[in-house]
Formats: sequence, C-alpha cells, structure tokens
Amino acid sequence: MKIHEYQAKELFANYGVPVPKGKPVFSVDEAVEAAKELGDFPVVVKAQIHAGGRGKGGGVKLAQNIEEVKTIAGEILGMQLVTHQTGPEGQKVQKLLVEQGLDIAKELYFSIIVDRATAKIVIMCSEAGGMDIEEVAASTPEKIIKVPVDPLLGVQGYHCRQAAYRLNLPPAAIKPFIKMVQGLYKMFMDKDCSLLEINPLVLTGDDGIIALDAKINFDDNALYRHKDIQEYRDLDEEEPLEVEASKFNLNYIKMEGNVGNMVNGAGLAMATMDIIKQAGAEPANFLDVGGGANAEQVENGFRIILSDKNVKGILINIFGGILRCDVLASGVVEAAKKVGLNVPVVVRMEGTNVDEGRRILAESGLNLTGAKDLKDAAAKVAQIVQ
Repeated sequence: MKIHEYQAKELFANYGVPVPKGKPVFSVDEAVEAAKELGDFPVVVKAQIHAGGRGKGGGVKLAQNIEEVKTIAGEILGMQLVTHQTGPEGQKVQKLLVEQGLDIAKELYFSIIVDRATAKIVIMCSEAGGMDIEEVAASTPEKIIKVPVDPLLGVQGYHCRQAAYRLNLPPAAIKPFIKMVQGLYKMFMDKDCSLLEINPLVLTGDDGIIALDAKINFDDNALYRHKDIQEYRDLDEEEPLEVEASKFNLNYIKMEGNVGNMVNGAGLAMATMDIIKQAGAEPANFLDVGGGANAEQVENGFRIILSDKNVKGILINIFGGILRCDVLASGVVEAAKKVGLNVPVVVRMEGTNVDEGRRILAESGLNLTGAKDLKDAAAKVAQIVQ
C-alpha cells in the first residue's frame, strides 16, 4: 500500500525525523491560508499523488508571494499530472502540500529497503540526491552506498556512522543523521514497510538534516495489524477495479491488454500471462483467485474481469487442487448469468472433479470453448481477440 508524502511526513515526525513545516490542502483558498500560516516566503506547492517524478511533470513549484501561491495552486489542482511512474494517462491531482522553503546546501538520497536475496534490511544512500536513483545506479553505480543490516540484530551505531562518513557529511550533521536513521529504521520495522525513501534528504546551510520528500510503501499482507496505517489509504489514487477486487481478497492487477484471465495460483497466473503474449495477444489483467477460492470469489473475479471494457476474450486456466474444478465452473456460470456474458471464453481445466466441472460448463449454454492444454488455450483466445 502506498501513501501520500504529507502522510509519510506525519509518520516521520512521530519517530523524531525532522521534516519541513507544511500542511495538506484541498482547494486554492486552503492553499492561501496555509501559506499565510507558514508566515514566510518562499513556500513550495506540491501535488500529492502516488507517484514519483512530480517536479519534472510540473507538480512541484516555488511561490514567492500569496498571489503566486494562488496561481500555482489553481494550476496544479485538478491537473492530470504525467510522470515516469504514472504512465501516459497521468494521475489527477486532488490535494496539495504547502510547505516552507528551506536553505538547501546539499541534496542527498536516502532509503531503506528489503533485500530478499540476502534476507537483510539495506540502508541505501547517495550524495547524488534529487535525481532518479535508477539513473544514478545505471550511470555511476559507485555513488550508491549500501549498508546491510541483519534484522535480528537491528540497526547499530556503526551502521549509521558508516553511512554518514561515506556521505561525507560535515561533523555537525553526523549526530542528527544518526538519530534520524535510527528513527527511520524503527519505523520501517514497526510499521512493516516494504520501502522507505527520501529524495532529496537535504543538508541545510546550518548543517541541519531534513527530509524534504517522503515516500513509504507498506506490506499489504501485514496491514491487518496496522489499523492506523489502513486509515491512510486513498482509494482515489488506486485503480477502481483493483479496489473492488480487494474487497473479496482477490489478487487482481489491471493491465492494458484485451485478454482477461482467471487463474488459481500466482506462479501459474504469471506463466499464463507469458503464454498469452507468446501466442500474440496481450493480457488485460493478473487475477489469482487463490488455491482455496470458493464459488463466490470466482463469481466476483469473473464479474471484475467483465467490467473491463478492453476485454475481448477470457482465458480461464485452472488446476483443480484445493480449488475444485466443479466449484470454479459453478462460479463462472453464476457470474455469467448475473453480469451477462458478452465475450467468448476459453477454458482449460485439469485436476479434482474436472469431469464434473466440464459437464457444468457444457450444460450452461454459455459461449465457451474448451482447450486440451495451456498452449492450445492461449492460441484459441489469441485467435478470438484478433
């Protein structure tokens, strides 16, 4: 789960991490009032969307007076902000952060991530702050500093000092930096974060350390134990069909293709998408109904696929183990009758109660095509959509 910058900074402040004074606003008038409350110029007006690269897209601007605040807020609010992370369709800006300007001496990069390859938490930082870290890693990898932390040991003073010294921080900034890193690491572990990023982390003219930006992603699987974090969720920033799928514990991700697919098991779902592409078509979604799905979940999954107007054909690929083939077939038939099946469906089923599942589908009267194996199924659905 992603949250907005202003929400991340609220969490930072709770863990003793310095952040600029600022206030989230939802209208031009509120932006003006927030600037007046800050009491000094310049102020920064920032678009709040769940994507990076906002500055390059025109979503972060400096205002020198109240009139500029009014003008800039009016320009950014409601705009369709396009960044390298939103895709060409962009994201509509519905809220802003109005924040104090700072005396910036140097911009740094800082993040904490999970490294699954080593089973470590990695503190990653760089003197090349304010830039796309992917570009820095590709062109000048020597500028990327990585400090691995054993999660059983936790962050220690030497981890923090190693990062501070390699960032070439001035002596006066080292102690505040160490305190900041300790606070951020504690928050990362307390809140089950999957990513914490500050770009830029700034060194001010008086050697202060302040998080000028803030990005946090949380592990969805751990949200059940963080009711406070769940309240930060902004459904306006998420794909509506993905929000709908989450209500039924379905693993659904919308894509840009025209072949809807329903599969049980994440690995099988990814393989199915690959085979759809190999057959010359494009998957419209990732949908894993899960090994233990019931008829209601299957019905809801099928309904969500049919809600995507880009879908011209559907491929159902089920290996009946825990999820029996007859249960899947019943769910598909019920969903098709309720929603109205208006696209062809190719079905490949194997496993528990497969004969009963095929009988249910055959007697349903629906527009269904059987397949002998996955390759055959992908070829048939690709031919249909083309």
